[in-house]
Amino acid sequence: MTALVQELLNTFDRLTDSERLELVLEILKRTVDLDFPPLSDEDLVLNAEGLFLELDEQETMYE
Repeated sequence: MTALVQELLNTFDRLTDSERLELVLEILKRTVDLDFPPLSDEDLVLNAEGLFLELDEQETMYE
């Protein structure tokens, strides 16, 4: 992750909920027509694994 992207994410974390929603909606509007290459099976598996690990961690925190 580049320093600029990290800075944007840090700024996003400091926004209010309504500002976050406004930003996310604007980003989605701007990216909906981008032509992304399809994800490989390996990319999908890695993303799924990351999501499941995150969910397991959250579940452990709530128990």
